[in-house]
This record gives sequence, structure tokens and C-alpha cells, in this order.
Amino acid sequence: MTPTISLDLECPINPVFSPYAEAAEEWLGGWIRRHGLPPLYADRLAEGGIARYAARLYPDATLADLRVVAALFTWFFLADDECDRASVPSPEHVGELVTGALATFRTGRSTLAGPLGSMLTDAWREPFRRMPIRWCTRFIGAVEHHLKGVVVEARNKATGHRPGVEEYVELRRATSAAYVAHTLIDFADRVPVPGRFYAHPAVRAFSAAGNDLLSWFNDLLSLERDTATSGGHNLVLALARQHRLPIADAADVARGRWHRTMARLPALRAAVPTTSRAERRFLDGVEYAVRGTMDWSFESARYR
Repeated sequence: MTPTISLDLECPINPVFSPYAEAAEEWLGGWIRRHGLPPLYADRLAEGGIARYAARLYPDATLADLRVVAALFTWFFLADDECDRASVPSPEHVGELVTGALATFRTGRSTLAGPLGSMLTDAWREPFRRMPIRWCTRFIGAVEHHLKGVVVEARNKATGHRPGVEEYVELRRATSAAYVAHTLIDFADRVPVPGRFYAHPAVRAFSAAGNDLLSWFNDLLSLERDTATSGGHNLVLALARQHRLPIADAADVARGRWHRTMARLPALRAAVPTTSRAERRFLDGVEYAVRGTMDWSFESARYR
């Protein structure tokens, strides 16, 4: 039996929240139900507060753009559920989903059947129409990185492979979809940041640290569930296995790793050479994603 683990994580990042959160939440519930999901699952998905999650990450988005981001988030959660509906998912099934999703992102036309296809096509329509090609290319690259990680995790579970700590950390940066959320900052802010900014090593280091913080928090939060279903894909479980530690001790190590990374975040941000408001807003958005993920996770029905 997994012991009760105290999160004990103090986040110094101030919370933010969109004034359009409740309006977007009301709209999202209807949008989910219109796409033909089984009623019980549609209701459960709608009760997850996903628009409120988007509202914590993109507080300055217009209502229309917050709806778009919330719909995209909902699709990613739905796809995650589809891949995780068995403790040992079929790599072939996951691969087909990934191939179809990437084709839709690249063309704007649905290649997936059922609600997964119709929801993705609907949610992606406005970004695909409005955003410049360089942004779409960057966004699709982030999506591909995420979905390839999902495929690797499915293969690991099918073969019984349990990743070591550093292998897991790299894989978790993909499966978390944090880089997808980071790319959406430009969409929500309506000012795409130049590609050279994203390519800067200091920006990449800051973005990776933000990804780790929200990913490791989620691993601590969902440890009990992951012990039963993740096949070792959890930072605490990877630490326990690699270092032959009891789960409670491995959780202490994971918390220490989280606190050290959080303590480094201001210095990592200060090392980024910013020259525009849009670039500073991107850095803000990475921080909002950390705090917003933590706050939303405690309030969402998805984690109860």
C-alpha cells in the first residue's frame, strides 16, 4: 500500500486568474457535450474545471481565445485518457491516435474518427487560421514532442521497461505537454515571439525548469494512482527503484529536487536576455503554468 505522502511544496509565484474564467467554463461544458461523448464521461470531463485551468495560465487572453485554449486543453486531456484507459495501453492504438492527431494539426482537416477528431478539428481551427506559419510550425513541433513521449511511455508499459531517473525526467518533459502550453502563450497574448528567442539556451533552460516543476508536482500529487497504473513512470517511483529507497524516502528526495529547482528559477529567468514585452510575457507565462497547475490540481474534480 502506498503511504500517504505530504506534498509540502511552497510556491513563491503569485497566482493569476482571468476575469473570463467562469464564462469560458460555462461555454466549455456545452462544447464538450455537443461533440457526442458518452454523457457520463462528458459530464466528468466538463466537471474538471479545464477552462479554469486555462484561466490560470493565460490571464490576459480574450474570452474568445480563452475558449480556444480551454478546448485544446480538453482535447489533450481526452487524448491522455484514451491512452491511459488501460494500465498497459496498446502501443499500436496510441501510435494510430498520434499519427491522426499530427495529421490534423498539420492540415487542419480531421483524420480521427468520433469525438477525438471533431473536437480537435474544432479547437484547432482558429489558431491554424490566425497564427503565422512559423508559430504553427513551433506549436506542432511541441505537440509532436509530447505525443512521441506518449508513444514511448505506452511501449515502456507494454514491454515492462521502467525508466531510470534521468531517462524518466527527459520523458516526463514530453508527456507533461508543458511545452505545448508554453507555445500557446503567444496565441493567448496575440504577439508571437521571434524564433531566435525560443532557441536561446537560457530560454530553453528556464522553460525546462518550469516544465520539471509542474511535472514533479503532479507526480507527487498522483503518486497513489501512479503506483497502480503508471508502470514506474513517476519521479518518486523512478527514484525509489534506482536508489532502492522506500517510497516515503523517495518522495522526500523528489520534494528536495523540486525545492532546489524552484530556488534556481529566478536566476534562470534573470539569465534570459529579454528585449520586448512579448518576451517578458513568455517568461511570465512559464511561471503562471507552474503556479496555475498547482492551484488547479487542488480544486479540480479530475484529481479527486
